Parts: sequence; C-alpha cells; structure tokens
Amino acid sequence: MFVVTADQRGSRTEGDRVPDVLARLRGATVLRPFERTVGDEVQAVVGHADTVVDVALALVRDGHWSVGVGAGAVREPLPASTREGAGPAFELARDAVERAKSAPTRVAVSGADAAAAAEAEAVLRLLADLVDRRTAPGWEVVDLLVGGATQAQAAERLGVTRQAVSQRARAAAWQHEHDVRPVAARLLGRAQGAP
Repeated sequence: MFVVTADQRGSRTEGDRVPDVLARLRGATVLRPFERTVGDEVQAVVGHADTVVDVALALVRDGHWSVGVGAGAVREPLPASTREGAGPAFELARDAVERAKSAPTRVAVSGADAAAAAEAEAVLRLLADLVDRRTAPGWEVVDLLVGGATQAQAAERLGVTRQAVSQRARAAAWQHEHDVRPVAARLLGRAQGAP
C-alpha cells in the first residue's frame, strides 16, 4: 500500500490551503480519503500506484505542496480515518515528506525496498519537473487531451490551428509524461517490497 502525505509550503504567509486541496482531491480513488492530519498537512492511504502518480503530480501542479510517498505495509484492518492509521508506510511517508521539503521538485519516495523507492523517486521527480515547467497554454492543451479531446477538437475549442495544438503539446512534453507515468507506477509498486 501507499501513504501520501502532503505538507503545505509557506502556510504562514499564504494562509490555509488545506480546505481547497481536500475538495480537489475528494474524487481520488483511495482506500482512505485525504484528511488534515496536523496543521497544514494532508494524508491518504492509496491502494494503486497509478493513483499515487496522479495525486502526486496534481499536488505538484498546484505549486503549494511538498509531497511524500511511503510505499510499504500498513497495519490492518485499516481504521475508518486516515489519521488513525499506522504501520511502516506511514513512517516512510513521514520520511519522504520531510525530504521533499528540501527537494527542488518537492516530491520524494521512501519504500520498503529502498533501491526501488530511489528509482521511483527519480522518475517521479522527472515527471514533477515536466509538470512544474508547463506553461498555461501548455496546460490548456494537456487538460483537453487528457479529457479525451483529439488535437483537432482541442484546436477548435481553443480557437487555434491544429499545428498550434501540436506545438503546445510538444512544448508541454505531454507525450513524454504520458509515456513515463506507467514506469513511475511500476517502480512505486516495486518500492512496496515483496508481497
């Protein structure tokens, strides 16, 4: 299993962003939902690595969070509340979020299999860097493509040429992100250690 812990950056100067992020993450497919744990921190228990990638990159895109992923066992049965959970994945997530606070891409992974966790972290940081560098016009195109639009439909909706959509998608590194996301998820799965 995975525990994702996100700690708000700059909360003393920017105000409390926890209610907004909890509302945005409400639809994520998780085992136990995101909750405020302490202060300006949120945490969830996640069952699938691809969901971890989605959530981590959404938090990076938001720009206000340090994200730690713990991959490993949790004490079962899971309690109703994320805050009441325990086990190695929770401890690993704590380690990861603390390291993420000083990482340029604000994301870190700690796992039962340390070597696999380091590889997962490297790939997730690469993806985070792509997301972090994406411009507003790039996001317009990526959001439409992720939503199922073709490049022709995206061009029509944005009032630009198909060539312009293609250029924006390339500049946004959308194809690279699309191709690398499954690699990050596989590595996260390995980071959990032997079943």
